[in-house]
Amino acid sequence: MDILEAMQRRHSVRRYREDPIPADIKARLQQEIDACNREGGLHLQLVCDEPGAFTGAMARYGSFSGVQNYIAVAGKKSPDLSRRAGYYGERVVLLAQQLGLNTCWVALTFSRRRARFALDEGEKLVIVIALGYGASPGAPHRSKPMAQLVRCPAPMPDWFRRGAEYAMLAPTAMNQQRFLLDLTAVGTVRALALPGPYTRLDLGIVRYHFEQAAGPENFTWA
Repeated sequence: MDILEAMQRRHSVRRYREDPIPADIKARLQQEIDACNREGGLHLQLVCDEPGAFTGAMARYGSFSGVQNYIAVAGKKSPDLSRRAGYYGERVVLLAQQLGLNTCWVALTFSRRRARFALDEGEKLVIVIALGYGASPGAPHRSKPMAQLVRCPAPMPDWFRRGAEYAMLAPTAMNQQRFLLDLTAVGTVRALALPGPYTRLDLGIVRYHFEQAAGPENFTWA
């Protein structure tokens, strides 16, 4: 599937089968993670065959089961760390979807103490992404009307509408969709994170969706 189809098919999954991820798929994921770390200045880490992070009360509270693989999303502390973590994390998430895997962004409902990841000096863990073969493909989330998520002078350009439609498919914390896409001038788009938990992370995910669907040749970020 192409990247847009992956956006359409990808839904959050919390229950996983025990099937191991084949070595060639792990290698492809690691290749993409390495590229994202270089380009985004991040420290994403693929952790496989490790069930400890998703055992215990927090995982049960989050309705997780069977999670044995995840991606730890970390990086040097900076004002834009969360946005970069969302942007590049979603890039890996959508590749995972294309490779036949399922995923879920997980902020709190896992055991940080049992998770296996390393932080270099000055780094922080932003979030983890559960990964594997889902017991089901998940279900689409409900979305706010486009009019609540965009500001655009009429008539709306086709490229902007397409970008906004796919931005509406982006996963956000608690499905809050606390973002705004503003076409401020011809070919210039401003993406804003509104008040709420994890909205800067959400904004990075939204920006990646918008960019891929709208076509980066059609606009510049304000």
